[in-house]
Amino acid sequence: MMKRIVEICCGSLEDAVIAQRAGADRIELNNAIFLGGLTPSLGTIKLVTENVNIPVIVMIRPRAGGFCYNDYEYDTMLSDIESVLNYDIEGIAFGCLDEKMDIDKCKNKKIIDMIHKHKKDAIFHRAFDCVKDPYSSMEKLIDLGVDRVLTSGLKEKAVDGADLLEKLQSKYGDKIQILAGSGINATNCSYLVNKTGIFQYHSSCRAWRKDPTTISNVSYSYGAHPYEGDYDLVSYKKAVEFVSALKGNIEDLYK
Repeated sequence: MMKRIVEICCGSLEDAVIAQRAGADRIELNNAIFLGGLTPSLGTIKLVTENVNIPVIVMIRPRAGGFCYNDYEYDTMLSDIESVLNYDIEGIAFGCLDEKMDIDKCKNKKIIDMIHKHKKDAIFHRAFDCVKDPYSSMEKLIDLGVDRVLTSGLKEKAVDGADLLEKLQSKYGDKIQILAGSGINATNCSYLVNKTGIFQYHSSCRAWRKDPTTISNVSYSYGAHPYEGDYDLVSYKKAVEFVSALKGNIEDLYK
């Protein structure tokens, strides 16, 4: 039986420390998770790699919105990747699509070659969930040499994409790693494990913390009610529950 792997999506140094303490096997490091995750700062990457000893995947995404990038945005991605590869990370998450919602083979190949030249893992993120044909797209990623794909099965939530996730794992699981993500938590992960046969799972385990300066004369709020005055972070309790549900490691949830 393959070992189940827990990846927690982190947006800060504090998130990364919490994820490691909760028992995560790996973290995906982002900025602005509420926008789907953007490229984190070099300072965050430096501090995370100095303060955690589990593998770190760094998100490279230059802006919010979709994944069809112009030359300015793509050049920014390449520059960011060149800088990030100098740190002690396991891999980079990225994804480029063309105007037809297809895998942009040229842009992605250059990124993959850069990553593999430094002996890091190339992870195609949930841009995959925007493609029209998941099977031809997965085959293109395999041909390009992608090591792992993060996907919800082309649905908003992985639970709703479970049928496709099962098919992708069955058809391609021996050729590429499939990482299931989006809306996965301690209460639904067992269903996905049994349904799909996938053994790697990604979760954000988010919670909210009050910042009294968020709303005053002006508002910098982004949380929905009742979290208008809060910002998001990893919940230690949710992370431990998620790890325990996937691995059966029963720990003290409140220590």
